[in-house]
Amino acid sequence: MHSSNKTLHKVYAHYAHLNLEETILDALAADGKNPDSLEIEDLAPIDQFHLRGRKATHDLARDLGLDRNMQVLDLGCGLGGASRHLAKEFGCRVTGLDLSEDYCQVATTLTQRLGLASRVSFMQGNALELPFADGSFDLVWTQHMTMNIADKPGFYQEVWRVLKPGGRLAMYDILAGPGGEVLFPVPWARDPATSFLVAPQLLLDLLAETGFDIQIWRDVTESARLWTRATQERLYLDPPRTLGLQLLLGRDFRKMAHNQFLNLQQERITLIEAVVRRPLVAKPGTHAMMS
Repeated sequence: MHSSNKTLHKVYAHYAHLNLEETILDALAADGKNPDSLEIEDLAPIDQFHLRGRKATHDLARDLGLDRNMQVLDLGCGLGGASRHLAKEFGCRVTGLDLSEDYCQVATTLTQRLGLASRVSFMQGNALELPFADGSFDLVWTQHMTMNIADKPGFYQEVWRVLKPGGRLAMYDILAGPGGEVLFPVPWARDPATSFLVAPQLLLDLLAETGFDIQIWRDVTESARLWTRATQERLYLDPPRTLGLQLLLGRDFRKMAHNQFLNLQQERITLIEAVVRRPLVAKPGTHAMMS
């Protein structure tokens, strides 16, 4: 098996889950929710699989000027929380793509139960081989998904390809910090074999080489530190909830959460929010101009 295919298989296996839909619906019922009459708020403990949860999604979306005429691609959509948020709050039409077939199935079911299926759809796929025509989207959206992608030049070139000229990429990413190697396991990887973090300056250089214009670049590491500290306190002080990320991460959940906390505190990882734009005309000397 080719090394890239081996990595893809390992990433897929990390997120694989037997009977995930049934598990989540049972947990909702156990928490006193009616699976046949759900509200978006009912899913808050699981549907935003990234640091700072729904608040991070709101913060990234607020500067984008989204409206109902926009076509959005949510890469690494997970259970579809951000996709549903963008559709409900701004009226966008959203396509979610995830490597995990299990996640896509659950995302579809939850979206149908919330009455948003006319504006949001999901499909399983590889972010390095996007199954969309050139210039299909006004916005590509990613939150905590590029950590599992080794071929970052290939990824950003694919994002560029499916964006319309003038379209934007909005991202909320975990990057390499100055404090040393990541402590494993973490929510996105159980070992270094499927974790591919880059330093902020390297990412900035890569985006510029691809041809993107940087519109927003915010370091939000401190906000993530505060959030993880509060989350750690709740994990150890509050009784466990039936519905939570442990349903996705399994028995390693507490260890992963603790290591994520330590990685932030020790500056082993850093977080950024960014919005970059594909110019109307590719700039000379960039990959976009040469391809």
